[in-house]
Amino acid sequence: MPMDTFLRLPEEKRNRFLNAAWKEFTHTSFADVSINKIVHQAGIPRGSFYQYFADKRDLFVYLIEDMHERFLSSYAKLVAKSHGDLFKTQLLAFDSFQRRPPECDPYLDRCLRLLRINPGIDLQKMLEGNPGNLLLAGVVEQLDTSALRQQNSEFVRHVFSLTVMALGSAIMDSLMMPERCEEYRRDLESRLEIIQRGCLRPCDPVSVGALKEEL
Repeated sequence: MPMDTFLRLPEEKRNRFLNAAWKEFTHTSFADVSINKIVHQAGIPRGSFYQYFADKRDLFVYLIEDMHERFLSSYAKLVAKSHGDLFKTQLLAFDSFQRRPPECDPYLDRCLRLLRINPGIDLQKMLEGNPGNLLLAGVVEQLDTSALRQQNSEFVRHVFSLTVMALGSAIMDSLMMPERCEEYRRDLESRLEIIQRGCLRPCDPVSVGALKEEL
C-alpha cells in the first residue's frame, strides 16, 4: 500500500507517477517490470520510489485495487442500465470489455492490456476481501430479485456468484482469442440461461428425487 509520502504528493506529481507506472505495467509482464523505467518516465530519483511503495508488487497491488474500484463503479452503472436484471447485466459487462479505444473507458482499456500480458496472474489473491462479494455488496440493492426462486441473501449470493464466474470465464477467453469474441458471447448467453432456468427437464420430480437420494 502507498506510504504517506506518496499520498501527500501534489496531485500533478502523483498522477505523473501513476501514469508512468500504468504505462510500464500495461506494456511489460509483471515479472519484467522495471522500476528504473517507471522512475525515469515519471522524472523522479529512484530512491523516491521506495518512499512511495515498498516494491513493485506493492505498487502493482495498488493499481489493481484502483482498477477494481473503478470496475465496481462501472458495473453499478450497468446494473442500473439493465434495470436490475442480473443476467442482462452480465451480457452488458461482457460487451463493455469488447470495446476498443476510443469507444471504451481508458481505465478499462488499461485493465484489458494488463490482463493480456499477465494471463496466469491470480488477481483475487492480491485484493483484500472476496472480489465477488465486494461486487455484489455494491449493487445488491439495485438488483431485481423478484423472479428468483428465493430472495434470501444466501441464495442471491450463490446465483450472483455463478453468473460472475460465467462472465469472468467468457472475458478471459475473449482476451486470449479476441477474434472469437462473438462465439464466447453466445457461450455466455447459454450458460446464463442454464443458471436462469436450470439444467433439469421441467416437472421431473423423479430426477430430482434420485439426485437427492444419491447425495
